[in-house]
Amino acid sequence: MGIAVAGMDSLSDRASMMRESLQKSQTITDNVVSILGSFDSRLSALETAMRPTQIRTHAIRKAHENIDKSLKSAEVILAQFDLSRQAEAKILKGPHEDLEGYLGAIDQLRSNIRFFSSNKNFKNSEGVINHSNTLLAKAISKLEDEFKQRLNSYSKPIEPDRLFDGLPNSLRPSSGSPGNQGEPGGRGPSHNHSEHQNVDLETAVYTPPTLIPPRIIPLLHDLAKQMVRAGHNQQLLKIYKETRSLVLEESLRKLGVEKLGKDDVQKMQWEVLEAKIGNWIHFMRIAVKLLFAGERKVCDEMFEGFDSLSDQCFAEVTASSVSVLLSFGEAIARSKRSPEKLFVLLDMYEIMRELHSEIETIFKGKACNEIRESALGLTKRLAQTAQETFGDFEEAVEKDATKTAVLDGTVHPLTSYVINYVKFLFDYQSTLTQLFQEFETGDGKVSQLASVTMRIMQALQTNLDGKSKQYRDPALTHLFLMNNIHYMVRSVRRSEAKDLLGDDWVQIHRRIVQQHANQYKRNAWQKVVF
Repeated sequence: MGIAVAGMDSLSDRASMMRESLQKSQTITDNVVSILGSFDSRLSALETAMRPTQIRTHAIRKAHENIDKSLKSAEVILAQFDLSRQAEAKILKGPHEDLEGYLGAIDQLRSNIRFFSSNKNFKNSEGVINHSNTLLAKAISKLEDEFKQRLNSYSKPIEPDRLFDGLPNSLRPSSGSPGNQGEPGGRGPSHNHSEHQNVDLETAVYTPPTLIPPRIIPLLHDLAKQMVRAGHNQQLLKIYKETRSLVLEESLRKLGVEKLGKDDVQKMQWEVLEAKIGNWIHFMRIAVKLLFAGERKVCDEMFEGFDSLSDQCFAEVTASSVSVLLSFGEAIARSKRSPEKLFVLLDMYEIMRELHSEIETIFKGKACNEIRESALGLTKRLAQTAQETFGDFEEAVEKDATKTAVLDGTVHPLTSYVINYVKFLFDYQSTLTQLFQEFETGDGKVSQLASVTMRIMQALQTNLDGKSKQYRDPALTHLFLMNNIHYMVRSVRRSEAKDLLGDDWVQIHRRIVQQHANQYKRNAWQKVVF
């Protein structure tokens, strides 16, 4: 019992101590809350006191930022002014000493104009822009002079030997004559024309000469680009045309090209004209495949990126030279027709056909339309004149009234001339096929050629019948016809004409020969018998 009482006292003491501790903690808490409350009041008062200082600090910081921005803007403007002064100094010096630096100065000047144009709120921006534009105009003017001077310096006529070096070996002249290419001149019945040679020429390699050194082209391109950017296209075109057209004309003159019209052609003797036609064919190849091809390359590289300007410059530069060449062809096509001209007309037609694809490629673009049409027009006119000459020849054979008698009844000169003429026509078989195709009327193109050949042979036979009546002796009449028609048959059988005229024609005329032979025997023996 005594132990139990003692335990209770101990618990009571502990509880009492806990109450005291809690009371002390509450007192401390109340004191801390009171102290914190006084701190909050003081902090609020302090914040109120510090607010003006914070506002001033923020304003100062903002002012510093604005000053930094202004300083940076000022630096940019000052840099632009500095670049403008540097560009102006280079431009005032001119392009001669440092052309690349001069071109760079023009670009810088344009950059400055764009800068001040987009920042017109700067003081004196308008004055800077006006000054820069005036300076730019002077710079472009000097640039034009520089372009003209440099283009002139490197534009020299091409000597014939340099042009000949670009030809295939088969076309290089064997002597100093500009038009000599083995056998110069046009082809008549005495000239051996080979269509195999034409096939070789179609696959031959031509090497256009270098008209302006390659190292100069990029520089001229940069000059041209600046002029185009300044809107000086017409000035650029004028300078290029005046310089390069004269060079091309002089190159052709050195080669031997002459400006000849219809009146000049009509006055010439046939041998002289024939040689000039042969030279013209050679000149056309050289002009298109070498000279004009080289000029097109120069234009394309110099005006790269400006296709319409390139085409226009090329058209303007070549127009005069092309006109001189085509005018001679036109003069021949429009001159008085004669049988001996047929072969040179075919030669001229051949070269125009050969060059057609290159003319279409080199003289590309809208600006060259007139030149392309002129070349095509000449081709068609040559074809038409050649076809009309066929008709003239047929009529001339039928109406030939030469009084040259063959006393012994052998082959008449007309017969050998016509047969040779026809044989040489077959050297131009593919050309004639193409020519008749120009005027196709419904028959097959090969049959048209056969039809023309048959008509010529029939015209010859009709004429021979008339000439045979000049003989008083009937035996000589039949001997004459036998010999001449036999000559025709034998010549056809030994030539390509056989494939065209056919076996039927050969067999029919062999029977005619035999008939005249029989008649000759009958008439010749009749004198002996009676």
